[in-house]
Amino acid sequence: MKINVKAPAKINLSLDALYKRKDNYHELEMVMTTIDLADRLQLVLLEKDIIKLDVKAHFIPDDKRNLVYQAAALLKERFQIKQGVAMTLDKSIPVAAGLAGGSSDAAAALKGLNQLWDLKLTLAELADLGAELGSDIPFCLYGGTALATGRGEIIEPLPMMPNCWIVLAKPSISVSTPGVYRDLRVGEVEHPNTAGMVQAIRDNSFEGICDNIGNVLETVTLAKHPEVKRIKEKMLEFGADTALMSGSGPTVFALVKQYSRAKRVYNGLRGFCEEVYLVRPWQEEK
Repeated sequence: MKINVKAPAKINLSLDALYKRKDNYHELEMVMTTIDLADRLQLVLLEKDIIKLDVKAHFIPDDKRNLVYQAAALLKERFQIKQGVAMTLDKSIPVAAGLAGGSSDAAAALKGLNQLWDLKLTLAELADLGAELGSDIPFCLYGGTALATGRGEIIEPLPMMPNCWIVLAKPSISVSTPGVYRDLRVGEVEHPNTAGMVQAIRDNSFEGICDNIGNVLETVTLAKHPEVKRIKEKMLEFGADTALMSGSGPTVFALVKQYSRAKRVYNGLRGFCEEVYLVRPWQEEK
């Protein structure tokens, strides 16, 4: 038996950290949406009780350091699965980019293994398991557009965002997410209007989304990495309707209503950045 699952990337339309919790995580309010840039995971049932993972990318571990492997190990242990799996991961999402590539891969593994091993778990049950491995995994399981709160694991689905073009640009630097949160001063930053963003999505208003876009983590990453700030400025200069860093960075995305302008932003950025993508919001395949 063989199963193929797509693992789409996400962007944060709004990311707010409200306060530091007793467990040392931040209480978050985020509006996220999946986009049409995806990794692909193939799963093959094995009678032998082993987990095999082959990653078609450099510098990504194919052992228990990988969230895909951890997802399989968690299900095997929790449900005493005696069958095995051989998994092949084809990467298209940039690594360590603020696009939840690793989390989406793990979500794809949970979905695929639920089918492969006939576990009959609901999406909510899979999301609870995913939350044990990473805060972004529950959102990646639900996909679409959603409000995520708590550590990011409490998901309230929202309508699909209006159709538009999305230009992504990732500079060739890496950013430490724990380091960004450590340096964030929640009492000293301007907080995005999460309620305004949620309403804009409910109203299917592209203009409302552009008006309410915001990410408190920019205050840290843009100050430390001027090249991220420069990409954002260039996007606006080339004609983007709005631009924002996704997650803790370093990827910046532009939202553009018209294809001709999106193409201009995309072409302009290729002079500044090796990794540039022109995509759309994710449409679930029928």
